[in-house]
Formats: sequence, structure tokens, C-alpha cells
Amino acid sequence: MAGFKKFLMQGNVVELAVAVVVGTAFAAIIGAFTEAIIDPLIAMAFNADDLARATVGPFKIGVLIAAVVNFLIVAGVVYFALIFPMAKLKERNDRRRGILPEAAAETDVDILHDIRDLLRAQQVQGAGTAGTALPGSTPRA
Repeated sequence: MAGFKKFLMQGNVVELAVAVVVGTAFAAIIGAFTEAIIDPLIAMAFNADDLARATVGPFKIGVLIAAVVNFLIVAGVVYFALIFPMAKLKERNDRRRGILPEAAAETDVDILHDIRDLLRAQQVQGAGTAGTALPGSTPRA
């Protein structure tokens, strides 16, 4: 029971609960906006009385367009209202604490180039003393 209590008291659980509640309320606002503003615009674009009649042949294209617009609005607001500001805040806090942004991580190709260069350097050093070359390499004059 102590572990369960500790789990419930963690910040992540509380943050998740708040996110679900706020997300549900936000979805209702976006849904109302789409229904009140976007749906009539789409219906007018297809010269239809309502969104259900905005069709192209047998396809109810208006419903699909409204869903895509709804998604883009939600994604845009989440990014610009939550993700972007939080990233900037974290960056500012890190700079204040003296943590520098990480340099671009080396790729596998960069690491393989480094290994190749090290092997070539060893080959040059070894060729002068041992007179042997790596298999598949061309001997140097």
C-alpha cells in the first residue's frame, strides 16, 4: 500500500489528471469552434446547406476536411501554447544553471570515419616498424 500511495503522490500522476481534464475542456472548445465557424465555411465552399451535404461524388469530403482542420487547430495550439513555451523555459533555466545545450550527437557514419582514420594512423605507424599492412589495404611506398 505504501508504494501505491507514493505512486499517487508523484507529480506525474497529478499532472496527467490535470492534462486529461484540461484536454477534455479544450476539445469541447475546439469542437464548438469547428462546428460554428469551420463547418459553415466548408459547406459554403462546396455550395451545400450543411457540412453533411458537402460532398464530392459519393464522398462526404466536408466531414473529412473539418476533422483535418480540427486536428490542425488542436496540434497548433498544443505546440505553440504548451510545447514551445515549455522548451524555451527549460532552455532558459538550463542556461541559468550553467547547463549548455548539447552539441549535435555524432552519427554512426561520423564514428565509422573516426575508426577508419585511427586504423589508417595505426597502419602508417605499424608499417614503419613491423612492415605489415591491414588486410585489404594497399601497401604504401
